[in-house]
Amino acid sequence: MNAPNIEYGILGPILIVLAAALIGVLIEAFVSRRYRYILQTGTAFAAVALAFLQLVLIRQTSSKAAVSSMSIDGVTIVLQGSVLIFGFLGLLLIAERGFQSFTAQAAAIPGSNEEQKALVSGLQQTEVFPLTLFAISGAMLFPAANDLLTLFVSLEVLSLPLYLMAGLSQRRRLLSQEAALKYFLLGAFSSAFFLFGSAFIYGQAGSTTFDGIRKSIVESGGSDQFLLVGLALLTVGLLFKVSAAPFHAWTPDVYQGSPTPVTAFMAAVTKVAAFGAAIRIYYFAVGGLVWSWRPILIAISIVTMAIGTVIAIAQKDIKRVLAYSAIAHSGFLLTGIIALSKDGLNATLIYLFTYGFTTIGTFAIVTLVRDSGGEVSDLNRWAGLGKRSPLVAGTFTLFLLGLAGIPLTSGFVGKFAIFTAAYKSGNISVVVAGVLASAIAAFFYIRIIVMMYFSDPVEDGTSVVIPSAMTVATIAICAVATLVMGIYPQPVISAINSLAFFAG
Repeated sequence: MNAPNIEYGILGPILIVLAAALIGVLIEAFVSRRYRYILQTGTAFAAVALAFLQLVLIRQTSSKAAVSSMSIDGVTIVLQGSVLIFGFLGLLLIAERGFQSFTAQAAAIPGSNEEQKALVSGLQQTEVFPLTLFAISGAMLFPAANDLLTLFVSLEVLSLPLYLMAGLSQRRRLLSQEAALKYFLLGAFSSAFFLFGSAFIYGQAGSTTFDGIRKSIVESGGSDQFLLVGLALLTVGLLFKVSAAPFHAWTPDVYQGSPTPVTAFMAAVTKVAAFGAAIRIYYFAVGGLVWSWRPILIAISIVTMAIGTVIAIAQKDIKRVLAYSAIAHSGFLLTGIIALSKDGLNATLIYLFTYGFTTIGTFAIVTLVRDSGGEVSDLNRWAGLGKRSPLVAGTFTLFLLGLAGIPLTSGFVGKFAIFTAAYKSGNISVVVAGVLASAIAAFFYIRIIVMMYFSDPVEDGTSVVIPSAMTVATIAICAVATLVMGIYPQPVISAINSLAFFAG
């Protein structure tokens, strides 16, 4: 038997992040608490930076390559680059020390003497750093997977750390633990659907590779019932990860209960990874079944946009508003997959890239509005924020306008590209639904802006804290990206368009 030929160079970015995650575990086991924070943050930031550098080198030396169960092509490079950029920004928020977003001791019972002692001692839950790195490695592997088994493994590597991180909030511990439990249980169900669907597809195609599945569809004419059942079950697992209706119910509770830095990381990185995997499956593996799955995805896209925009209007918690906003954006992104064209592929990648900056910046602002007990997410207490802190309110307004898709923001560029691609492919219904949903969504975004600027502040202890350099850097990068890509998006569009290809 010949030894396998492993291309370590093109696997380098994932291996670097995984190695750093393992080093982080060793730091937790053998290093004194006094030095853990410095070592963990240094390891995490260095690993993400080195992984991004290695990704750039891969792009310069190779246009496309396939490594058995993985495909490192232009689409993978764009998605992995997006994951690393958003992962780095998420780590900046997670590393914020002054506000203690994370509980001092996750194993302590909420409200117990043990928890109080941990808080008084100033302990910090530094396990979150290797968990974040594991999640980033899974998110990088997810869109690169070239067969169903690798896809499932990467799904679990991405999801399991997030289940734990969702329960680490220092404030409202019970709500945080409830969010983690809901996320875990529903995630386990979705993984079961995904695995069961993979078994059906393998039973018909006789292969777990995407190339083998594609060839099987061509040979069978796409009429095999087992293949269609398997694809339906596989779709359930993917739709759960992207927060699409009717598998979206976990999203508001998890977004609200999780520590806000984790919510920011989850909202951007998971969206990129999950839609990256969906792109590879629907565009590459099962594109021959388009007339079977497109009507279903059209219905799901319209329902997702409707639920996300309409229910968001009734929300009183800023994190739940942003959760339903994320659901609506999943509906918008599905239109790019429905298009099944080069324009649709380009537009989806552009949308994911622009959306990540906007959503991380939005949640970064949420961490700044606080009272004596921690973050204030009640919308009514955000009244008059423009008078309390014009700069913070102005930056938050920019992000909200970006999410709404207002011109001169990156959100407009993403929506224009994805709706144009859907229109060119003849899917007029999702374009009409998307435009109407965007108009409704603009209402609740503008409602928040009006509340910040045209309401008098209430003296209830709410204030805007002075952030550390890490949070300032995160907000500044996201704000500049949102504005620059809205005013002059052509360099980003050209770069993504040149990379949007599949190997093989």
